Amino acid sequence: MSVRSLVLLMFGLVLTLSGCSTLVPVPKAAPDAAATSATAARDAWARVLDRFVDERGEVDFVALSADRADLDRYVRYVAETPLEATGDDAARLAHMINGYNALSMFNVIESGIPDTHAGFAKVTFFFTRKLVVGGHAMSLYAFEKDVIRPYAREHRDPRIHFALNCSARSCPVLPRRPFTGEHLDAELDREAHAFFARPQNLRVDEATRTVYLNEILSFYTEDFVPVPAESLIAYVDRYASTPVPLDYRVRFTPYDWTVANSRRKP
Repeated sequence: MSVRSLVLLMFGLVLTLSGCSTLVPVPKAAPDAAATSATAARDAWARVLDRFVDERGEVDFVALSADRADLDRYVRYVAETPLEATGDDAARLAHMINGYNALSMFNVIESGIPDTHAGFAKVTFFFTRKLVVGGHAMSLYAFEKDVIRPYAREHRDPRIHFALNCSARSCPVLPRRPFTGEHLDAELDREAHAFFARPQNLRVDEATRTVYLNEILSFYTEDFVPVPAESLIAYVDRYASTPVPLDYRVRFTPYDWTVANSRRKP
């Protein structure tokens, strides 16, 4: 089956199953719990990242599922807080990135901690399971495609793709601290440089004059080219430690959809 046929088949499955979507319930607060403030919510998310994410960006989902009060608190905050109430441009984008990463983590747990997002599991995880963002039910795919990407495009900034983490091994490494509106530009720059410093995301074969890139740059090429860069290599060269010649061929490394679970089986 060709790649095009596979994409069309997957799209058809999504359309077929769109009427079978599942709303993932928002975690409930204790009856006597006070409303969570923005500061308390961010502090809860910071504790999740610090306690359950390792230096490789992988999550101890087993431990987190057994001690999930902070994650539930932050997911509840994301569900209840309108996006327009989250601050200025940078603060709102930071909130959306943190929210996506937390909802992805939450979705893994609510899905029973699957081994992979590959195959049909991808349809369920990204398309048919809906989560609540700012009072609106949407899939992770819709949150990224219809909310986060248009907001980033408006500012001509595709660096979000080096910060959004869907809990798969080929995703950008999940930082162990939240993104912030105050320092978002520097934080996104940090993640872009770190992304292209990893050989699985950028590898150059001098003998064949070929550069191998993470498939993220294939999935979202239109976010990188022709604005803000004339080519994918021209964009990569902004962050690569060693510039890649602009006339090299571009190939993409197959995406690893294995869930980034620090306790996964070898």
